[in-house]
Amino acid sequence: MLDDQLKRPLRDLRISVTDRCNFRCQYCMPKEIFGPDYPFLSKKHLLTFEEIERLTRIFVNLGVQKVRITGGEPLLRRDIHKLVQMLHGIEGLHDIAISTNGVLLPKYADSLKKAGLHRVSVSLDSLDNQRFGQINGQGAKVNSVLAGIEAAEKAGLKVKINMVVQKGINEQDIVPMAKYFKETSHILRFIEYMDVGNVNGWNKSQVISKKEILDRLNKEFPLEPVAPNYPGEVASRFMYKGTTKEIGIISSVTDTFCSTCTRARLSAEGRLFTCLFATKGTDLRKPLRLGATDSEIQKVVKNVWERRTDRYSEERQKLLKNVPKDGRKKVEMSYIGG
Repeated sequence: MLDDQLKRPLRDLRISVTDRCNFRCQYCMPKEIFGPDYPFLSKKHLLTFEEIERLTRIFVNLGVQKVRITGGEPLLRRDIHKLVQMLHGIEGLHDIAISTNGVLLPKYADSLKKAGLHRVSVSLDSLDNQRFGQINGQGAKVNSVLAGIEAAEKAGLKVKINMVVQKGINEQDIVPMAKYFKETSHILRFIEYMDVGNVNGWNKSQVISKKEILDRLNKEFPLEPVAPNYPGEVASRFMYKGTTKEIGIISSVTDTFCSTCTRARLSAEGRLFTCLFATKGTDLRKPLRLGATDSEIQKVVKNVWERRTDRYSEERQKLLKNVPKDGRKKVEMSYIGG
């Protein structure tokens, strides 16, 4: 077992496969910044599938049991099902998931399931077409995401829905979203608007708290708390009383869960990050391409994790008041996923 300085084991690996996306959501990739001339990573800078598989095997040897493929929008990466198939062949890896905006799932859900994918998490922030189009920055319609969810379900994939809630943007959609997905087999998770990266203009006044979300939901349908599925689960779980229907709330702003965080993140260009809110990462692509052995790379990863002390959410207020003098910025979500 590989533990960090706070005795947190390495169990989960988030792998970004691209920094590109077909949406321009304000809280992640606002189109004012990520426009037509934005310098996205070139193909030569992205990790190849073979490099990702090799690194994943190394992480699994160190204790990783679950992998989530992220982006950007991971389904934009050509032949992504081939990567899933390669990861599916790794002994000791028990769960493979993808986070996606869902619009490409009608095209790829079947091949992903056949390749060994277990689950998808689909982002959907409103059921109102106008609001959703404004949020995603591209005018994409709600039905395009719902079609993706349906395709994933038909393919046999487990589906969760993620809704980022922002004050003044879509808080009026909390109850309608809950009503809609209560009638499906999918779990809806509300996410507090987080200060990930540097470009989303985050302000705490824009956060709708877990308590506020629960208050709105309880007025319509009473909820009762449910125990976590496993240590380190990020979502607080609730059941609609008298049913087996579940919702979740991810509340890293008002409720911190750093003490049980078991996640490492691998960026699209091969940098290892030990926190979603990190300012710097460790380059694993360079030693890979310079011919380092598995044991040498494993030693690098081991040293990084054993020195890990990250607990940004618990220290948020202090850190926001003391911006580093060298101008370091947090890594953008589009490079390391959510």
